[in-house]
Amino acid sequence: MASNVSGTRHHATGRQAESPWATSWTVAAAVLMTFGGIMAIFQGIAAIAKDDVFVATPNFTYEFSLTGWGWVHLVLGALVTAAGIALFQGSTWARVVGVALAGLSMIANFVWLPYFPVWSIVLIIIDGFIIWALCAPRRESRV
Repeated sequence: MASNVSGTRHHATGRQAESPWATSWTVAAAVLMTFGGIMAIFQGIAAIAKDDVFVATPNFTYEFSLTGWGWVHLVLGALVTAAGIALFQGSTWARVVGVALAGLSMIANFVWLPYFPVWSIVLIIIDGFIIWALCAPRRESRV
């Protein structure tokens, strides 16, 4: 490693080293995305396979077909899982896609509230954490 004038160390490639905390939050986001994506896949399968698994709140403003939302959760869950796995490999595109998919997941879980309220609220909070973790500034490590 070489040292520049300010005393900050750089890798041989010229890039600054990432903070271990920033890397840890990215790994946490990757784990949560992978787990949340797999759970969304199971939610989608359950909604598609048998509509009477979920009890819907009557006269809810955002009332949609449960089977249709099952397909939305299935596809979104597969995409979130793939982006979560790509985050483990350190892909920059996965961070950007992860933020977008976590936002879409928040919206999908908001509309899913009448069918599975507690789980939807938990996933909305987890998606918010994922967005924060992926958008957290990456600082250089001081060695």
